[in-house]
Amino acid sequence: MLNIEIISCLSDNYSYLIHDQDTNTVAIIDPSDFDQCDQIIKKKYNKLDYILNTHHHLDHVGGNQKLKEKYKSKILGSEIDKDRIPGIDINLREKQNFKIGKASFEVIFIPGHTKGHIAFYFKDEKIVFTGDTLFSLGCGKVFEGTYDQMFSSLKKLKNLPKDTKVYCGHEYTKKNLDFCLKYDFNNKLLKKKSNWINSKIESNSPTVPTSIKEEEETNIFLRCKEPSIKNALNLNNASEQEIFSKLRDLKDSF
Repeated sequence: MLNIEIISCLSDNYSYLIHDQDTNTVAIIDPSDFDQCDQIIKKKYNKLDYILNTHHHLDHVGGNQKLKEKYKSKILGSEIDKDRIPGIDINLREKQNFKIGKASFEVIFIPGHTKGHIAFYFKDEKIVFTGDTLFSLGCGKVFEGTYDQMFSSLKKLKNLPKDTKVYCGHEYTKKNLDFCLKYDFNNKLLKKKSNWINSKIESNSPTVPTSIKEEEETNIFLRCKEPSIKNALNLNNASEQEIFSKLRDLKDSF
């Protein structure tokens, strides 16, 4: 059984400490900041077997080296990022499986935000860690890849079982909500969710995890085929990919 602890880092990052209780194996996903992560690790387990990175950006790998030095951890990341992830030991590729104790995850290759971005999908536990590709009510900026790549990556994640819990890399939900409401204003489920999100933000609580089902119903970037959204953009005859690209451009300046 996996225990997951959310660690708030920097201004809006999330790192995730995972513990396989059966084997007492401990791993962390995207340790943004050494001090904030180490404080929790030391207090709870005083050990760290693995460090998992979804991509190479500093706000996801900033704690790598110091954590590795202190706990003799093994660092895992995409083989594409082997020269960009600090201290990487194990190169991962698409559909590869790896065990954290008894818990096994599959690597999902999801480029777009970066060329080597990956997600960690724990099928049996119904959990996926999506980094900066799929957010609650949003998706990542396209920095190194293409819009088509990001669209395809989101489609991969959307096709996971509906009850899969989604743990993303940032607390961007409130701003994402405001954007979704602007162009998907007739979405009753989105309006209903907005009350819950606002209460979470007011109490300074995480809005994660979400689920694939929730995202499919409320995340505008997963709803590009909806006629109401096409109509709101005055692009009624556009393809899903064209709608996605338009929305991503609009979000960049939102």
